[in-house]
Amino acid sequence: MTQLDECRRVAWRVFKIKRLRQEQEAAMLAVLGGRDVLIALPTGFGKSLIYQVPAMILKRPVVVVSPLIALMADQERALKARGVPVVCFHSGLKAAERRAAVARLARGGRLVVLTTPETIESKATAPLIERARPALLCVDEAHCVSEWGHDFRPSYLRLGEARKRLGNPPALALTATATPRVREDIARIGVDVDLLG
Repeated sequence: MTQLDECRRVAWRVFKIKRLRQEQEAAMLAVLGGRDVLIALPTGFGKSLIYQVPAMILKRPVVVVSPLIALMADQERALKARGVPVVCFHSGLKAAERRAAVARLARGGRLVVLTTPETIESKATAPLIERARPALLCVDEAHCVSEWGHDFRPSYLRLGEARKRLGNPPALALTATATPRVREDIARIGVDVDLLG
């Protein structure tokens, strides 16, 4: 079975998607091939599937950096409903939730790890994620590194450093907004931009 066949099979079995878009397939194959990729596609196009499907194929955790806890909570609920192993790390976790997330992360294997740019560099959480040796680092809403995020989220500008501490896994940057300046800024934080979409 080819990697493309496997992506299509997972898309149907887990997410009930009968047909992936050409852009999604190209991006998934790039990610599974270990390439850094910037995905610039419209809202509602299915950008999240580009990391979710590989997360069910790769044998180590996929770390997804998101700017909003509410967005992470929605993604967590949706993934759990599909039977996808997922944990969240953010400042709003209760102690019991954090203990459960830490225990699941320590087991390794296939797992989506949703986190914020601040949490991925925190002294309490960073070593836990580093030990998991992520197979992929995904930056959701990647335009935040350029257009507005760094005005009040300096952690976005340090994602390149965080990536190095994670062992330099391939990086996937997702956005609906990719002007030339945004692309340059994403490349500056350590993503070797290969633009798709």
